[in-house]
Amino acid sequence: MAEIWDLYDKDFNRIEGASLCRGEAIPAGRFHLVGNVLVRHADGTYLLMLRDRAKKHGGMWEASAGGSALAGETALQCAMRELEEESGIVCRDLKDLGVTVSEKNRTIYAEYLCVFSGPKDSVRLQKGETTAYKWVSRDELLAMSLSELLSGRAQERIRRGLA
Repeated sequence: MAEIWDLYDKDFNRIEGASLCRGEAIPAGRFHLVGNVLVRHADGTYLLMLRDRAKKHGGMWEASAGGSALAGETALQCAMRELEEESGIVCRDLKDLGVTVSEKNRTIYAEYLCVFSGPKDSVRLQKGETTAYKWVSRDELLAMSLSELLSGRAQERIRRGLA
C-alpha cells in the first residue's frame, strides 16, 4: 500500500486537498511533514540508533526516531508512532522543541523530546530501519561529527538548552 503524505506551506499550514505518495517529487513551494523525537534517559544520556546500511545514509547514527507524517496525522501523532515503531518506546508526554523548515529538502521537521525512565535495554529496533543502538552522554553527542551523525539538529537543540 502506498504511503500518502499531506502537503504543507512553509508556515506549517496543511494545504487542503493536497497530498502525494512517498517517492513523488514534492512540488515547489510545498513541504511534507516529518516528526522526530530525541530520547533522553532520566539519567541524562541520549539514545542513538544506527541506520540500516540498506537505507539512504545507512551506517550513520541518528539522534532521533522519526519519519514522515501520514495523511491526516498531526506532527505529534507522527512523532509518537515513529518513536514506538523504531525504538519500542511508548511516550505520550513529548515536549515540543520547535519546527525547522528545510527549503532544500522541502521538509518541515517537527522536533520533540521524550524523557524516558524505563530500562535502557528495553529498546526494540525496527527491522530494516536500524541495526544497533547506544546511550551516550551529552558531551559525547555534542562531540560527534556530521560524518557519523546524520543530522546536527539534535545537537543544536541540546546546545541551546532545549533538550
